Amino acid sequence: MDSQMLALGKECNKRTYQHTGNSVYDTTLGSRLPHQPELNAMCYSALIEIISTRRVLDMEELQLQLPSSSYTAFMFDPLYKSETMTKKKRHSKNVTHEPGLTVKISGKFIEVDNRAIVALVTVAVLQNKPLSKKYKYGIVLDAGSSHTALYIYQWPAEKDNNTGRVLQTHSCKVQGPGISSYASAPWKAGESLTECMEKAKQEVPGKRHHETPLYLGATAGMRLLNVENSSASDKVFQAVEEALQKFPFSFQGARILSGQEEGAFGWVTVNYLDDRLKQGLETTGALDLGGASTQISFVSSNYDGSESPDNSVTFRLYGNDYNLYTHSFLCYGKDQALRLVLAQQTLSGPEIISDPCFHLGYNESKDYSTLYDSPCVSNRKPQRAPASFYHTGIGNFQQCQENIKSVFNFTSCKYSRCSFNGVFQPLVQGPFGAFSAYYFVMDFLNLTSANLAEVKDKLKRYCATPWSEILKEHRNVKVKYLAEYCFSGTYILTLLTEGYNFTSESYSEIKFIKQIKGSDAGWTLGYMLNLTNMIPAEAPDSPPLPHTGYVSIVSIMAILIFILLILSICLLCPRCSKQLQIV
Repeated sequence: MDSQMLALGKECNKRTYQHTGNSVYDTTLGSRLPHQPELNAMCYSALIEIISTRRVLDMEELQLQLPSSSYTAFMFDPLYKSETMTKKKRHSKNVTHEPGLTVKISGKFIEVDNRAIVALVTVAVLQNKPLSKKYKYGIVLDAGSSHTALYIYQWPAEKDNNTGRVLQTHSCKVQGPGISSYASAPWKAGESLTECMEKAKQEVPGKRHHETPLYLGATAGMRLLNVENSSASDKVFQAVEEALQKFPFSFQGARILSGQEEGAFGWVTVNYLDDRLKQGLETTGALDLGGASTQISFVSSNYDGSESPDNSVTFRLYGNDYNLYTHSFLCYGKDQALRLVLAQQTLSGPEIISDPCFHLGYNESKDYSTLYDSPCVSNRKPQRAPASFYHTGIGNFQQCQENIKSVFNFTSCKYSRCSFNGVFQPLVQGPFGAFSAYYFVMDFLNLTSANLAEVKDKLKRYCATPWSEILKEHRNVKVKYLAEYCFSGTYILTLLTEGYNFTSESYSEIKFIKQIKGSDAGWTLGYMLNLTNMIPAEAPDSPPLPHTGYVSIVSIMAILIFILLILSICLLCPRCSKQLQIV
């Protein structure tokens, strides 16, 4: 017998492999190892080779155990031949059969057909062979107001409770501004997507390209452009569609998501990634803050959809029904909210404004035309104003918050309860996940884990820090973004506490998140989860036997072989059977 094969057999003797998904546990070393199905197969091959080469095995030394609950153990030791067995064979001249495996049990020798052992070994090899899975893919482009991002999702072709298990495998941030910024040059909107789409071709297996759905969803930026100039909006979408149709995916169209859809799908994303939907647990509310809009979505025990039904969305996921409150506030994303606040300070068309939301020492010249170039503020532009104004900072948190409050209407409400601007909202309930700009702003300010009192105190000190010191501390941050963090942080605090009515207690249940289990928080995953209900499921390969069934079958086979073996001995060699004792 090949010495390498015997060495492999001895090595297999040292280890017991416990299969756990994609890894194995080495009980000898007490550590988790990469899954090595080919090594297991080699161990079986070594066993078969030893069986074929050495006809006699000492069962007490061999201790061969077939797999049980994905458990396989091997014990290879020196094999023995016996003169006694040779003599016994010599006297049994009338018995004709193929030589098999001779097993020594308590000093006695029994011959077993090799084919039975090989059959059991083969079953064990097949049982432990990992089943190749089939996956489907989907691509979603999130065309936001400030930028566009591409996300690739993957899920098993066999679906679970009519909702595919979808996970993010790749993301790509498109260079440049959002597609709504290309209103004057629509073709550039399509061209901007090319680089990320080429990466998507590499990430999705080629054989899956033709069946991979590709969607583009535009949010508040395109909503505003569509309100301001529907013709320009149509041209941007046309350019985008022409660009995306050149790729080998199954393009399903580009469209504007409603604010309600954006909020609801964001809620689905957060709860799906937290495994709350599948397990039927209490759900988490979703807080989304973009550049042009903001969304709040949550399930309330006090809301059944009868009051303000326009804010009600019903989902059925994993066999559970959810009645969701959701609302999107257009023009209250952080960028458009800044325009609203600046518009309040420039109603009279001044040449200079002193802004408490910007640091002391900040001084920039800004164009009136740029400030008012948005449907959110275009109707507020002063009739008489110079071409530009000087925007200077004074860094005062309390005054900043008062300026921000001026763009909210907290008095008008025809419902039992309202958030602001006359919009119905039940009391916030349960935990919340806050993502997108909520996360990026609070993470920069190191406020993601702070309680409400700490947030107020830190913002007060941060806003009071001179601009020159801020520049020195954050040399690698773009000046435009750096200058706005005092405003953005104060705006988030005001929106949550004054707008949505979070108290000190309920604020503590807000978790600022960027990703959950490797997937970005946002509406795109929820969108893809919803779309997978329309994608046909493939029939999977037959799964391996359940471990309990497999162990039972192997045990029964072993018992039957043993019984047949004893009966054969009794029938073929009655004199020998009287002498044979098995313990």
